[in-house]
Amino acid sequence: MRRRGWLALALAACAARARTAQAQTAPAAAPLIAPRMLQFPRDHGAHPETRIEWWYATGWLAEAPADTREAPPPPLQPAFGFQLTFFRSRTGLAERSRGRFGAGQLLFAHAALTDLAGQRLVHAERIARWNGDPAAPRAAAALEDTRVHLGDWRFERDAGSYRAVLADEGAAFGYRLVLAPTQPLLLQGRAGYSRKGPDTAQASHYYTQPQLSVRGTLQHAGRPRAVRGGAWLDHEWSESVLPEGAVGWDWIGINLDDGSALTAFQLRRADGSALWSGGSHRPRGGAVRDFTDGQAKFEALAHWTSGATRARYPVRWRIETPAGRFEVRALVDAQELDGRNSTGTVYWEGLSTLVDADGRRVGTGYLEMTGYAMPLRL
Repeated sequence: MRRRGWLALALAACAARARTAQAQTAPAAAPLIAPRMLQFPRDHGAHPETRIEWWYATGWLAEAPADTREAPPPPLQPAFGFQLTFFRSRTGLAERSRGRFGAGQLLFAHAALTDLAGQRLVHAERIARWNGDPAAPRAAAALEDTRVHLGDWRFERDAGSYRAVLADEGAAFGYRLVLAPTQPLLLQGRAGYSRKGPDTAQASHYYTQPQLSVRGTLQHAGRPRAVRGGAWLDHEWSESVLPEGAVGWDWIGINLDDGSALTAFQLRRADGSALWSGGSHRPRGGAVRDFTDGQAKFEALAHWTSGATRARYPVRWRIETPAGRFEVRALVDAQELDGRNSTGTVYWEGLSTLVDADGRRVGTGYLEMTGYAMPLRL
């Protein structure tokens, strides 16, 4: 009996060594994020096999009357900034639980409104578990096209345009907006494959829809307002949020008044130095110019300190890019968003203006800064 027991152990050990050797010699699985041709409309939809994904819409709004048959209205000046971002995160729990109700995915949503006249920001957030069923009623993300919702918060693509709905009863703000493309999609990086660090595995699939035309209704200060404006959309999915050694990032997405689009970002170490940088510029009607690492440089010129978290954020930057030298200036300093009840982090996200080297305003968009209140972890 004892001999048979030792024999069984020996055979088990041999089998384990064989499995180990086979695993070491087996070809590695294809990376989920690698250079490839993006396919639309499929890649407008969710990619639940990847770890993290977001649909990120930001823009500006001004009160405006309904459409008439008269001559085009004069240029509008921003009165509000808005953000609506849906996040998807793969937890890995479904693979372990194998249950129908396993929380294989989490869906988050952040919404914010910047009131320029009141110099203040209001925001809201949501979180829900998702079992991966695109038809789940409470919270879900479609696979074949952009269609994501958490309750009555929705962001979806319909007939080429995007619809953003934030409809909370009794909330401080809400909106129903249509974001209509005026230009083709902008594929960031190399045809949508965007490097995010020195290792080629540190990358995302990333595209932008700049220069969106916005119309709809804003609910604020107790009354509805007809609004028009402009917006920017990013859709990005990846396996990692930050490379090792980075604590956060600084990013801008700017619609320029001449119809061009400017993106710039840096991934930042704890000492403030850049670990990696990138971005792009596309002139109206022209080709995208991708910025390689080191070509976008950020220099902080002025700061604001949050009374809530004591984080110190640069609210004015000098940014050098292959497309020119600019200054980015926050239109409201206090645009910090506390998302610790959903994504678990605090960041600064705000409406900003772009100024050229001669001091002329040349564009409007959003500045995002993470990792100042705490290292970024989702």
